[in-house]
Amino acid sequence: MQNAQARVGRHVSSAGGICNSLSNATEIGCNTMQIFLSSPQMWRVAGISKDDASAFKKEQKVSGVWPVFVHMPYLPNLASPNADIYKKSVDTLESISVLCDSIAADYVIVHLGSHLGKGKEAGIHNVITAIGTALDASDSVCVLLEDQARQANSVGADIEDVKEIYDGIGSERVGICLDTCHLFAAGYDIRDRSTLEAIDRAIGFRNVKALHLNDAQYGLGSGKDRHAQIGEGFIGTEGFSKFFSYKKTSGIPVITETPVSSDKEAADEIMLVRRLMG
Repeated sequence: MQNAQARVGRHVSSAGGICNSLSNATEIGCNTMQIFLSSPQMWRVAGISKDDASAFKKEQKVSGVWPVFVHMPYLPNLASPNADIYKKSVDTLESISVLCDSIAADYVIVHLGSHLGKGKEAGIHNVITAIGTALDASDSVCVLLEDQARQANSVGADIEDVKEIYDGIGSERVGICLDTCHLFAAGYDIRDRSTLEAIDRAIGFRNVKALHLNDAQYGLGSGKDRHAQIGEGFIGTEGFSKFFSYKKTSGIPVITETPVSSDKEAADEIMLVRRLMG
C-alpha cells in the first residue's frame, strides 16, 4: 500500500529554465523536489530574472510541488580554515540564499564541509559563523544542515556535532537534513530502532525538515559517500521499511538522490519509496 499523503520527491534538473524543474518533478510522480540554482561544480552563481522568478512561483503553486529544496553547490567549504576559500564559500551561500528568497524556495541544504586538519571545533565555529551571515543576508529561506559520511576531516559526521552547529546558530530559520547513506556510512545503523532512538535523543526528529533517502553502495561505517538506488545497496528495502517503522520519521519530506538511468526508473523508485513508507 502506498502512502499517498507523504511528500516524496527527488533531485531534478532545472536545465533550460527553472520552471522546467517543476514539470520534471511532476512527470515522475514527485510532490516535492530538490534543485540546484547554479552549477554544482562552479563558484559563480547566475541570477534569476524577475520574470522567471515570478513564473516559477505561479507554476509552483499550481503544480502542488512543495516544499521546494535548493541544494548548495559542492565547491564551497563552510568549515575551511583557508581565508580565501572561506570567504568565497560564504559569499556563495549568501547568493544562493537570496535567490531562494526570490523564488520563494522553502529550504537551502548545505554540506558542512571539512576542517582540513585544523580540528573539528574550528570547523564547527566557521560553519556557525557562515550560516549566521547567510541568514542575515536573506529574508525567509531556512538553512538545513546535512550530516556527512565521515570522510577525513569532515564536519558533521557525528550527529552531536550537527546539533552543536544547530544550537550555535540559534535561529528559527535553521533545521536539519538527514541523509540515510551518510548516516550509514558514518556508522549509524538506521535499520536498528535503538540507533534511531539515539539519533532522536541527540538532535530531535522534530528538527529534521528533510530526509535524503539514499541506499549505500558500501557497508556500515565505510566512510564512503556513494549512493545506490533504493533497495539495491547495503541498507536494502527491509532496512528502509524498518527505518520508516520508527514513527518519528513520519511526515518528514523525502528526497532521493540516487543514480537512476531513466525517468521510468525514477518514477518507479518514487512509488517504491511510498510503499516503504507505508
